[in-house]
Amino acid sequence: MFETATRFELPAPTKALPGRQEAMPIEDAHAVLGHLLWPPFPDGVDTAIFGMGCFWGAERRFWELAGVYTTATGYSGGITPNPSYQEVCTGMTGHAEVVLVAFDPQLVSYDALLRVFWESHDPTQGMRQGADIGTQYRSAIYCASPEQLRLAEASRQAYQEQLAGAGLGAITTEILESGPFYYAEQYHQQYLHKNPHGYCGLGGTGVACAVGLVPAG
Repeated sequence: MFETATRFELPAPTKALPGRQEAMPIEDAHAVLGHLLWPPFPDGVDTAIFGMGCFWGAERRFWELAGVYTTATGYSGGITPNPSYQEVCTGMTGHAEVVLVAFDPQLVSYDALLRVFWESHDPTQGMRQGADIGTQYRSAIYCASPEQLRLAEASRQAYQEQLAGAGLGAITTEILESGPFYYAEQYHQQYLHKNPHGYCGLGGTGVACAVGLVPAG
């Protein structure tokens, strides 16, 4: 049986599960967009990684955006290489459930993605999102470049002011340079397309975000 960590604390590196060298086997094509889930992506396509709680609903938010090339669910921000879903749920990998978004910045800006991110979940809840409790459900932005990091931090400051004005608490979102992204199991990919009535616990604060109002290009 897997060891289980506290739901609210990340594991020490010496306590994390060992994982494995083999990547999770998944199909190549996105079930909605039809493009490959794996890099290399076409020239001019950038990537971003967001954690917003359960990754099923989070992925759908992004694949619905014009200018998004492909999306994939996975795990990032932790220690264990190529973890399974069951391992992530123990809290002993350190990973968050995340969505990889490959997008054309000439059609949809990173700011526009940030707006979807902030408005689609509650970034003030710490190691949870609604009824989903645990470190894997934390709010997170993992940035692929210094410019993404700058924009993410600026958007956090701006949105914090808007949340405070609405009487809401402090943002707990983790904003870091991106590390490895590990693909989730095949049945997690585009889950809500394959299961239209499946669970989606995603819910925002109702406070609009002022960034990303106009797509780039």
